[in-house]
Amino acid sequence: MANFQIGCGQITWAALNWQNPDNPPYTPDQMLADIAQAGYAGAPAGPRSGVTVEEILAELDKYNLKPAPGYLGANFWDPKKEAEILAKAKAFGEFNQAAGVGEIYVAAGGFGDYTTSRGVTRWQASGNVLPQDAMSDAEFEQFAKVLTRVGEITLEYGVKSCFHNHVASTIETAEEIDRLFSMVDRDVVFMGPDTGHLLWGGVDVMDFCRKYASDIHTIHIKDVDLPVLEKGVAAGWDYGEFSKAGIWTELGEGCIDFPALFALLKEAGFGTNDDGWIIVETDVTQLATPLESAIASRDYLKTLGF
Repeated sequence: MANFQIGCGQITWAALNWQNPDNPPYTPDQMLADIAQAGYAGAPAGPRSGVTVEEILAELDKYNLKPAPGYLGANFWDPKKEAEILAKAKAFGEFNQAAGVGEIYVAAGGFGDYTTSRGVTRWQASGNVLPQDAMSDAEFEQFAKVLTRVGEITLEYGVKSCFHNHVASTIETAEEIDRLFSMVDRDVVFMGPDTGHLLWGGVDVMDFCRKYASDIHTIHIKDVDLPVLEKGVAAGWDYGEFSKAGIWTELGEGCIDFPALFALLKEAGFGTNDDGWIIVETDVTQLATPLESAIASRDYLKTLGF
């Protein structure tokens, strides 16, 4: 029987902190308090410098929350970053093993730091990626090599490294994801997709999840406002313009068919092999507070039986 564990990411609160630096910030403690109040089982966690695993678990336990898979984002294509990335993988492996978390999300960087061959950043190309925006052959080879090694390292600790797609990173489109996965060792690299970033990147969410169903061991679920997406793609917006216009919406308010997605995951056995974390995220909410956003999405999932 599938065991879906529903967690909530802290990014909604963090995004408001970034956007409103003059306002009193949401503290990590307030984020966890809100996530617990909204009815979630856990929140993403990972290693932090100068903080023990026990201290991080105590922060979560204060609100009766479990640790959910955290996030390792890096410029995997850059040889100068290789040693740093592998050290982070080891740190995540050690943390997750001690915390009892079987997966981590691993994702490409890019954003404003990667300029494509046509002279735009991936941030500017969001939702409108052309073939010439892709990484070079050498960069793909470096990316695949390091990602495979990360997977090997974390598996030594019993932790699956699950690749996470993201608009404005160097892996956004279906073609880019497929190419990367044709190059990695799929015995050690798994999938942890993001539904909203798939759709925004021009990927059919259901087709993608059906294709990679056996590889998916954790998943971020976001919903997308389709009229905003279509308007932004036509206008050539950058990532920030999409976000400000309200591309993200609470679950059930957008265009993604979550009942069909959950049925597919169940059929594929998701949640039957010590995985099953589903992480809710609304990167930028149009509601008054992150708490209201978290409650709205959690209430929607309850109507689906979760």
